Amino acid sequence: MIKRSSGILMHITSLPSPYGIGTFGKEAYEFVDFLVKAGQSYWQILPIGSTGYGDSPYQSFSAFAGNPYFIDIEFLEKDGILKKEDYNNLDFGIDEERVDYDKIFKNKMLVLRIAFEKGKEKYIKDIERFKEENNAWLEDYALYMAVKSKFDLKPWQEWDEDIKLRKEEAVSYYKEILKEEINYWGFLQFLFFKQWISLKKYANEKGIRIIGDIPIYVATDSADTWANSEIFLLDEEKKPIKVAGCPPDAFSKTGQLWGNPIYRWDLLEERGFDWWINRIKESYKLYDVLRIDHFRGFESFWEIPYGEETAVNGRWVKGPGMKLFKAIKEALGDIDIIAEDLGFLTQDVIDFREETGYPGMKVLQFAFDTREESDYLPHNYDKNCVVYTGTHDNDTALGWFKNTKKSDVDYAIKYLNLNKDEGYHWGFIRGAWSSVGNLAIAQMQDFLGLGSEARMNIPSTIGGNWQWRVKKEYLTDQLAKKIYEMTKLYGR
Repeated sequence: MIKRSSGILMHITSLPSPYGIGTFGKEAYEFVDFLVKAGQSYWQILPIGSTGYGDSPYQSFSAFAGNPYFIDIEFLEKDGILKKEDYNNLDFGIDEERVDYDKIFKNKMLVLRIAFEKGKEKYIKDIERFKEENNAWLEDYALYMAVKSKFDLKPWQEWDEDIKLRKEEAVSYYKEILKEEINYWGFLQFLFFKQWISLKKYANEKGIRIIGDIPIYVATDSADTWANSEIFLLDEEKKPIKVAGCPPDAFSKTGQLWGNPIYRWDLLEERGFDWWINRIKESYKLYDVLRIDHFRGFESFWEIPYGEETAVNGRWVKGPGMKLFKAIKEALGDIDIIAEDLGFLTQDVIDFREETGYPGMKVLQFAFDTREESDYLPHNYDKNCVVYTGTHDNDTALGWFKNTKKSDVDYAIKYLNLNKDEGYHWGFIRGAWSSVGNLAIAQMQDFLGLGSEARMNIPSTIGGNWQWRVKKEYLTDQLAKKIYEMTKLYGR
């Protein structure tokens, strides 16, 4: 159960680092120390799976594996499996405030190859133990990544027929000829988990809990759909029959076409929801609290015929509802879940979320539409909710004030009693922190008073997203003290 508290939302990629992208290195430990000084209880991050096209953490190659980009190379040097000259003169990107994913892909992976050659013997016993502990997903993932590399990173639906369909002889053949490559991908997961578990332990010991984030759907091109194709709505050629998305609404006239394959919930129910239970169980090795993206999709989801260019011609289909969450509770006991229940909500969805008992989300930026009374206005909250100034899909608070129509901005100023001396972004945070919601969270960008240039993501766009990074000198003791004082004032 989440008690009255607060936290900061900032993804691993956004941490400072001299090597182009945030990692599990010393700056991550320093950020935990910053959270402690600021009186916070939670650090919320985005999904930490390995990313592909578009660099979105919500389109990962695996629902279980971690992103090798987060492995800290200075720690590998301390472990004796890298030398300074292995990475010192490589170009990881020169902009302190943006991730250059092309350079990270090219040069960081080069360094990790060197680490593998030097470290595979050193950690041989630890790696074997790691493989045993993670055999439910690791073998399939490592094989998938090895074969993917052999086929020039093409989606698995474009591989040779025999391995695409996972024919026994083909699987045996590729396991043999790609043995070293398979070991490489397994080794990267070993390093990822070793470093992350150490960081999480440090955070937990300091009183900081980690809120992780899992998308409801998995990517079409992922180890999950390849290794477990029977639980997805795919045809004989392994192409999706129906795909996921959102219907047209005020934000998008043609809806959102995500393109993820739909689950065969009937089959999953027959199997006691085994894959989902395993997914949640493995996620709790990584996080203390889980935010499940697009939670309303468990009650009803929008399915669109494969090949459509927009989400217009979709339809609502009933999801597994409480049956899934009763099975999860029976298998795993009481767990802390935050239900991302944004978007179009029917009474059925509201009733379903309330039956689970999980807190939903309230986003302050959605509260001030002058055309209607909003559920996102703080006077309409109950305690069992998580209040956000904005999420990774929103503009920053200052960006919102600059880019939103004047009548809505004026309403926010009047409602929250905002003034320029305090700073509108601080007034927005105050609105969240002073509310009755049990948990209040703001993006790091909002504490820093940054504009739209620091926005993390613009939904339904590709390119330029997921790149923002914080400069080390911004995370001052003075800022931590200011956050601490507001947190103490409002009993969080």
